[in-house]
Amino acid sequence: MQVFVQLLITGVAMGFIYALVGIEYTLIWNSTGLLNFSHDKFILFGAYMFAGSYVLSLGLPPVLAILCTVLTMFLLGMVSAFAIFNPLSRLSTNLFAVIGTVILGRIITECVRLIWGPLPFTLDNFLRGSFHLGPIVVSKAHIVIIVVCSIITAGLQIFFKTTKMGKAMRCVSENKTAASLMGINVPMNIAFTVGLSALICATIGVLVIPIFNVELQMSSMIGLKGFASGVIGGFGYLPGAIVGGILLGVVEIFGSMIIPSVYKDCLSFVLLIIFLLIKPSGILGN
Repeated sequence: MQVFVQLLITGVAMGFIYALVGIEYTLIWNSTGLLNFSHDKFILFGAYMFAGSYVLSLGLPPVLAILCTVLTMFLLGMVSAFAIFNPLSRLSTNLFAVIGTVILGRIITECVRLIWGPLPFTLDNFLRGSFHLGPIVVSKAHIVIIVVCSIITAGLQIFFKTTKMGKAMRCVSENKTAASLMGINVPMNIAFTVGLSALICATIGVLVIPIFNVELQMSSMIGLKGFASGVIGGFGYLPGAIVGGILLGVVEIFGSMIIPSVYKDCLSFVLLIIFLLIKPSGILGN
């Protein structure tokens, strides 16, 4: 029972990470009609910005460094929207738009390599240690991930359903032309959405630092599994991304008890293929 609870907490924590990535894909897809394949690079950039610049170089305390990181990434997302996503969303061929987001990802990767160098590093005292709940030992990082991700997902649901900006974003996702005729500034709305997505990426980048070293490939698998979680849960539907992410995390962690852990990443993509063949609309397809 003790091992089961520890594995379940670990699986749910990683599932929430995948769910947040799936939510990012959904936000960009609904607002622009684009599949953004540079999401994992925004996560990478956020992690390096937090750890490499604000903590190690400037010596800021972690809380202040996190605030500076999410603000910086939000502004970077808005700039990227006006420079890249808005023009790409007007193209008649989606293939060019997909290639554009892939190239953006490569540009971000090379900028990270030039600014912070190719060598990995980590933060020794950031979210290290564990909590002891009787006989159960739980990583502090996993608990923080579950709490923070739960707050973000609940906050996003409240934001979209109750605020004027959230309702405008939902209108743009439904019909850009009709939203524009109703007085909504569609380009600014898209820019805000991309900025919000980049902010979430920065949060993910900070949260996974205790689990992975800060290095150039730290977010590649997270990005792929986040996309898989969106498809499994129901692509384009925020609750679907959440359900798909948590399911993916739990299946992955318990599957590693059956097969060698080196192959556990394969489980996510096998599950993705099964859903594409049997139920391509996903669990909560909407």
